[in-house]
Amino acid sequence: MGEQQNVELVRQGYAAFGRGDIDGMLNLFDDNIEWVSPGPSDLPTAGTRRGRQQVAEFFRAVDEVFEMQRFEPKTFVAQGDRVVVLGEDTTRIKATGKVLSGSWAHVFVIKNGKVVNFEEYLDTADAVTEIRSAAART
Repeated sequence: MGEQQNVELVRQGYAAFGRGDIDGMLNLFDDNIEWVSPGPSDLPTAGTRRGRQQVAEFFRAVDEVFEMQRFEPKTFVAQGDRVVVLGEDTTRIKATGKVLSGSWAHVFVIKNGKVVNFEEYLDTADAVTEIRSAAART
């Protein structure tokens, strides 16, 4: 696939996520996808996951912890088999009600028309503080 087709594949994934079609998004991923999300072990979304089933578990964790209020992929940069996306979001931590806004970078690697690797870069400090605060109260 060419760079434009890779960008279009990634855009399709964001569109599926935006309409809550997690299965549709997962269908764009290779069966053996590696998915990496930053943060300490007490952040339910953090860690390395392999395969569509574990990535689906990531999205269940996202839904349990966060209420997405705004999610905006803004800039798409393609080079070879990689697509880098820069964006912003606003989320509410369900356990505390705290609303957080931030910027992120997502890096996708695409082979044979499927996403084989995903890694995100974002500051998790405020979310971790809120989750730890909620855990300390229980």
